[in-house]
Amino acid sequence: MDDFVAKTIKKTIVILDNSPIHRSKKFKAKIQEWREQDVYIFFLPPYSPELNLIEILWRRIKYQWLSFDAYLCFQNLKERLFNVLQNVGIKYDIIF
Repeated sequence: MDDFVAKTIKKTIVILDNSPIHRSKKFKAKIQEWREQDVYIFFLPPYSPELNLIEILWRRIKYQWLSFDAYLCFQNLKERLFNVLQNVGIKYDIIF
């Protein structure tokens, strides 16, 4: 994050999830320093899948695009998931 902040040239807002690394004492100790350099940190609410695009995509994959037989074995799951990810935007559409 320090490298990112050092490269910013204008006011910047960074929105983060609540990953443990983002909530560590070391990270929190730097927030004020970054604010002084016009980089502002905001956190998503603790559980907010509707604000995290990957959660929306993953929900669509799990409940609509993967068939039940994808879960029969790990190899099957890997193959079906790879196929879905290769075809997002082609065969599988999502609008955020």
